[in-house]
Amino acid sequence: MDKLHNEEINDLYCLPNIIGVIISRKIGWAGHVAHMGEKRAAYKVLVGKLERKRPLGRPRRRWEDNITRDLQEVGCGGMNWIEMAQDRDRWRALVNVVMNLRVP
Repeated sequence: MDKLHNEEINDLYCLPNIIGVIISRKIGWAGHVAHMGEKRAAYKVLVGKLERKRPLGRPRRRWEDNITRDLQEVGCGGMNWIEMAQDRDRWRALVNVVMNLRVP
């Protein structure tokens, strides 16, 4: 009997890819925060920049940068995701698509 590979086992049991689940939850949370408005603390943390002198070295990665990178990995880059998140139905559809993708 041949040994089954991990991908074949995942296909047999139709389990979602854990990386896809993590990315979709992160994107879903970002959409939720984008609805809050600019005055809320969570929104400021998501998209805000600190108003102090930057330390030496490369700039720190912000949450917004991570969301943008995740959307690029799944083929949805180049769009203003904060504006897209305002349409809840469209955003929810995107989160569901990301969850079902096979991300390496």
